[in-house]
Amino acid sequence: MGAFDFKFPPLDKIAHRHVDFRFDTKPANTLWVSMKSDPETGHHFSLPLLHDLRSVGQALQAGASHWDGTGRLETVNYAVMRSAHAEYFSLGGDLRLFRSCIMSGDRNGLRNYFRLCLEVMHAWGARANPELTTVSLVQGRALGGGFEAALSADYLIAEEQSSFGFPEIMFGLFPCTGAMSLLLRRVPVCQAQRIMTSGKVYSASELQQMGLIDEVCARGDGVAAVERYIARHVRQRAARLTVRRAMERMSPLNLAELLQVVDDWVDLALALTPSELRVMDMLIHMQYGTQAACGQVPATPLLQLAAD
Repeated sequence: MGAFDFKFPPLDKIAHRHVDFRFDTKPANTLWVSMKSDPETGHHFSLPLLHDLRSVGQALQAGASHWDGTGRLETVNYAVMRSAHAEYFSLGGDLRLFRSCIMSGDRNGLRNYFRLCLEVMHAWGARANPELTTVSLVQGRALGGGFEAALSADYLIAEEQSSFGFPEIMFGLFPCTGAMSLLLRRVPVCQAQRIMTSGKVYSASELQQMGLIDEVCARGDGVAAVERYIARHVRQRAARLTVRRAMERMSPLNLAELLQVVDDWVDLALALTPSELRVMDMLIHMQYGTQAACGQVPATPLLQLAAD
């Protein structure tokens, strides 16, 4: 992906249709980024949403992380990713797009989608801005790529009703946008493999016990929990950032490996059977919340199967 050009306008001057912004100077210059969903984009990472997130992530990089909403430039010290929807953080990659590419044999379409996902992860990562701390606030379902996105932050807070999982194995695939690398930063390799291949939906408390979630709070307390965390963090901010930079040097994300995983995923996706595609249809229905998906089977049985 290479280096980025940091010639971006202040964040409040960038027009985005698929994210909302809120900037708080207290306790420590925090930018809240809320992902929006609608009947057009669904509850997942559509291409328009990914482009918006990449743009915001690039603008948050070193040398450009400023907000001008108060009439003067303010450095953004903390960025919080959340969903504007009460029940969904994100249901992951755009399965309807995947299905269309699979049916037409569009290898480049699939690879380009996941390259964009990797660019978003890079733009929001510690290497892009070593002075920025990122927080994920999950207040609902985070599945597939939604789970990966939540894990990519420096600190992960989830409300108690939240649920997480990688359902891709149910239709013959696997999470491929950094899941293994992100999990291995927090749990042993055997546990990471089990989480990726079990198809199980986990509660927030289960993942906190494993060390994958940093903090679980009560329903409706998520925003306040983030504010409390930032108030604690800012008191030792310099030391905490130094520790994070050291951890990043010791356990960096390997871009070559990530791209290889994408190629492996594409090969497997293009070989899916009709029965596996029918299972994918069940999740497509849930992502869009309508009967507009290729299949007409409700999503509830899939979630029940994943929870067993």
